[in-house]
Amino acid sequence: MILRDLHDKARQSLDPAHYDYVAGGAGEERVLADNERAFDRYALLPRVLRGGAERDTAVELPGAPRSSPVIVAPTAFHRLLHPDGERATARAAAAEGAVLVTGTASTTAVAEVTAAAGAGPVWFQLYPHPRHEVTRALVGRAEQAGCTALVVTVDSPVFGRHTRDLRHGFTDLPPGYAAENMRGLPGAPPGALTDIPMSPAVSWRDLDDLVRHTALPVLLKGVLHPADARLAVEHGAAGLVVSNHGGRQSDAVPAALDCLPAVVAAVAGRVPVLLDGGVRRGSDIAVALALGATAVGVGRPVVWGLAAEGEAGVRRVLAGLRDEYDHTLALCGGRRNTDLTKDMVVRKGGTW
Repeated sequence: MILRDLHDKARQSLDPAHYDYVAGGAGEERVLADNERAFDRYALLPRVLRGGAERDTAVELPGAPRSSPVIVAPTAFHRLLHPDGERATARAAAAEGAVLVTGTASTTAVAEVTAAAGAGPVWFQLYPHPRHEVTRALVGRAEQAGCTALVVTVDSPVFGRHTRDLRHGFTDLPPGYAAENMRGLPGAPPGALTDIPMSPAVSWRDLDDLVRHTALPVLLKGVLHPADARLAVEHGAAGLVVSNHGGRQSDAVPAALDCLPAVVAAVAGRVPVLLDGGVRRGSDIAVALALGATAVGVGRPVVWGLAAEGEAGVRRVLAGLRDEYDHTLALCGGRRNTDLTKDMVVRKGGTW
């Protein structure tokens, strides 16, 4: 109910083009819808008489010990949605003990985001640039800013085709807004902006180069195939995010949740596996963790909270989901996240 109310309030307050930029997906938006519907295909089979009065829901993540099981997934252009933009999101995430993944397409530079987060953990999301010197400069900025991990988006060889954006003609930021992390990079005049290109030529060799040139743990975001999960670990990934980009890239892929069990099996506990896409309830978090996820990311709900109520709205989203999850964990007879196991998830119409 909290998320629905914040969504409705955000929709009323936003320019329709900006609302559709966040809300929309690729193509006919089948994957966008299926990410949420996927959770309706699963039910929890509780255990009884083994719970406790207090529960520990903290998770261990690269560069972020004892964090909330709900992280803020990378989303772009927060200043389009609220004047305080990414700074408000950072303050809210830190206050709720949640990892914030700030992105290449942030409208606030990474150093300002980490300053707003204070001691809160911040990861930096990166689109590998075709020019290695640009990628390395972005990584250097994230390192200098105090980010504790990198999240490399690997599901974007080309831009997704967003029907709603094309209808609005929303193809660039309005005057006064910019992807500030792309300012003043190698090969550009001082203070000038470099584009964020997608490149189908990015390969595992680029990941090898990135891992060699940073001391930060590197997670890959956008992995759906178990074979790629195994390759990622072999190439030095410190974690994976099972994600279809919130339905914003291909409109012909499975829901992220449906891909989670096979990726978890392929990784076999060697690195943490996270999930994002379609998480809207505490019970969704419980299903994902029971199927092997270490944590979940939420994107659109955070943005709706920001647009509706600024920092306070983001806190309501993160606190509400965490509290709903804690309640669900208690109802399932759990005292800690690992008490949720695969045998406690029933696929409606049959079991695993």
